[in-house]
Amino acid sequence: MNKLNLRRILLSVLGVLIGAVSVGAFKLAAFGVDPFQSLMSGMDAWIPISFGTLYVIVNAVLLLFALVFDRHYIGIATFINLFLLGYVVEFSYATFLMLFPDAGIMTRSISFVLGFVFLCLGSALYITADMGVSTYDAIALILANTWKKGKFKYIRIMTDLVCILIGIGCFLLSGGDPADITAFVGAGTVLTAFFMGPLIDFFNRTVALPILHGGKK
Repeated sequence: MNKLNLRRILLSVLGVLIGAVSVGAFKLAAFGVDPFQSLMSGMDAWIPISFGTLYVIVNAVLLLFALVFDRHYIGIATFINLFLLGYVVEFSYATFLMLFPDAGIMTRSISFVLGFVFLCLGSALYITADMGVSTYDAIALILANTWKKGKFKYIRIMTDLVCILIGIGCFLLSGGDPADITAFVGAGTVLTAFFMGPLIDFFNRTVALPILHGGKK
């Protein structure tokens, strides 16, 4: 195995692990989950099956889309994400709760900022590694790079907003109280929807690509 391929695999694993721990920090912050998780939360409230089964079905549909239109984005990291991410999120969130059992607004705010920054960094690492991405990330990448519908950072904003709106719609269709929407769609969700794409793009150029190419952009 040459050095470039080894770097790609390490970036993929590191990116998924950083991203998973970051989601745990998001959950501790409780300012709203990321857009894809807001979609899943809304659908979970509306569709009468277990969350785990629903998560598999939604990701299977997205995986099918990627396999049909550009399977280039499906690889090792895709399956690392599918089978590892959930367990690391669960472990990291439990650890954060143990360390900060009565997290105040300051702790939650710091947790959100760090979680957001490192989530974008982790995403940039495994996207740049080009060993496959999550099924959700693949959608924006296919729209941007395969279908040439615009720049990734703007398309990611669009797909994130669509997730939020569908999640809210499903929650309301389930008969949920509008006042409870903030449990999964909050200020943090809005911020990630508008700024996650541009920040992933920034980390891609300034961190991930230099690491991949041994310091050369």
